[in-house]
Amino acid sequence: MVLMRYVGKRDLFTVGKYLGTIMQGVGFVVALPVFVAIIYGEGNLQSFIIPAFISLGAGTVLKRYLPEECSVRLKHGMMVACLAWLWAGLIGSLIMISALNIDFTNAFFENMSAWTGSGLTIFSSVESLPKSILFLRSLEQWIGGLGVVIVVIGILIRPGTAASRLYKSEARDERIKPSIANTVKTIWWIYITYTVLGIVLYGLTGMPLFDAINNTLTNLSTGGMSIKNMNIGYYHSAAVYLVTMLLMILGGTSFLVHYQLIKGRFFSVLHDIQLQATVVFISIFTILAVYVGGVAPLESIYHVISALSCTGSSISSTPQMVAWPAYFKVLLITCMLIGMAAGSTTGAVKIIRVITVLKGVYWEIMRILAPEGSVMPRKISGKSVSDTEIREAGSYISLYFVLLFFTWSVLVVYGYDPLNSLFEAASAQGNVGLSMGITSFNLPVVPKMALILSMWLGRLEIIPVIVLIRGLVEAFKAG
Repeated sequence: MVLMRYVGKRDLFTVGKYLGTIMQGVGFVVALPVFVAIIYGEGNLQSFIIPAFISLGAGTVLKRYLPEECSVRLKHGMMVACLAWLWAGLIGSLIMISALNIDFTNAFFENMSAWTGSGLTIFSSVESLPKSILFLRSLEQWIGGLGVVIVVIGILIRPGTAASRLYKSEARDERIKPSIANTVKTIWWIYITYTVLGIVLYGLTGMPLFDAINNTLTNLSTGGMSIKNMNIGYYHSAAVYLVTMLLMILGGTSFLVHYQLIKGRFFSVLHDIQLQATVVFISIFTILAVYVGGVAPLESIYHVISALSCTGSSISSTPQMVAWPAYFKVLLITCMLIGMAAGSTTGAVKIIRVITVLKGVYWEIMRILAPEGSVMPRKISGKSVSDTEIREAGSYISLYFVLLFFTWSVLVVYGYDPLNSLFEAASAQGNVGLSMGITSFNLPVVPKMALILSMWLGRLEIIPVIVLIRGLVEAFKAG
């Protein structure tokens, strides 16, 4: 039996051509912190300029000289998305290696964490880092939260089939406008509007401008990687906590809901099932944390929102978090596995998949109990749900737990506490950032690489990585 080759050299040329566009975009982004370095008189300009030119130059070469030998399909978009995140992490790593004189593994971990919006950090004292590096981390989270590929579609790629394939490659299906190009532009405007709003609100609390900008970039993007050792807890301000919780919820809410809100379609907003489920989950988990876990109300609701939105922002120090009751840790692990809305900046499984699988189980039970020949409508928020959608949701959740088990196993084998290891693994894979202190500069290489892999796979939602690996293997066999 002869198997058809699904990926060949022509496909790789197409992938490379569009990857070149992404590389140009990454080069532009990592050059922006140069202005911060100039403002604060830091003498590390070459640390940003050289990697930026490497990315711009390499991208230009690929884009200009590689032929686009076949039309762009979803497999190409998925491969571009996978390689884009790796390239972005690599370029960011070169900057930190030069500016901070750290090794590649730690530099790559920090940048993969930032780009994917995971928020885990290997630095024990981020306040000692140059402000340009702090801004780089925040900017990477802000761009990464929206999606590297999404950003490039909005700026560099012309409308059409290619934009549509690349858009879907980052696990996005929602369409605010009829065309993908207009959808991306609308998402951009919403994101920028909320960014300005966040900076203003933080400013009204008395927060310094540099802090307000960075905290908005990290919390709206549900990245959560802070510029303070104590994270948001550094400010000891109820007003700051409220603004942060608002930004985390905004970041974890679907852009489609934001668009409907801006257009005044309040009825549609209130009837969005993911938003309804978010409110229910926040309420239930907070009540359980306070009345069963014995955790203070403010600490409970803040960290429930942080975990569910996959932000990873904290108002407690790492020793305080390690000392949390096991019950509260389990609640937060559950939140980090669920995540918030699809079509937002959040990570994890996403609420809509959980609802789809639970509804699928319910419908199956009702089908068995119903009289023979009965037809049962299957809808979520007025939209018909097919068997294929239910299977896909179930398959993805199964894959998600397999990967989680792998990362958890690596951490346990290296001697870390099983519950804290599960917390750390769920945080990395859900692109959250809350930590039990396992992630550090001195974490052994193998568990550190396992967490990097987990962050990368979690951000891409696993399937594109499998497509990339299979495609490269087939291309290699084909010669």
